[in-house]
Amino acid sequence: MSISAIKREARVALSRKAQPVWFRIVKWIVILAVGYALWGSPYFWPVALGSFALALTLHFFWRWKTKGWTEPWGGWDDVEAGGP
Repeated sequence: MSISAIKREARVALSRKAQPVWFRIVKWIVILAVGYALWGSPYFWPVALGSFALALTLHFFWRWKTKGWTEPWGGWDDVEAGGP
């Protein structure tokens, strides 16, 4: 993966157009609540690492299906996000 592809990924991930504010708030409330509930449990690290792996897999699957590295991101009208 090239530096330009990593920059595009970071731009999509940090974009305010990618997710509505209410969704980001709810997402972080859920993440923190589950983390708090599992903290100190033997299931904390397996759940945390499994969630991270699932999220990363889903992200790359979505980008592959929307041809994210060669065209603008699916549903997002930012033409500059697309590759050459």
